[in-house]
Amino acid sequence: MPAIIGPLQIVSIDGGVVHFGDTVYISPKSASKTNAGSGGFSTGLLNLTWNGLSGTNVLDTKLVDQPIAGNN
Repeated sequence: MPAIIGPLQIVSIDGGVVHFGDTVYISPKSASKTNAGSGGFSTGLLNLTWNGLSGTNVLDTKLVDQPIAGNN
């Protein structure tokens, strides 16, 4: 059921969805890539990681990894 919405100001949107009114479906799309070495994403109160020689391959020869522009 539609509703009447008064004055509205949206200052910024960062990675979210703003929805007003009726819709069939909402499908936000985004793609990102993160590189980290051994033990790079360890979080918590106490982490003990013993890493020898660690290397992360960040050479990306592909121009497009996951095309999402035409995937609506």
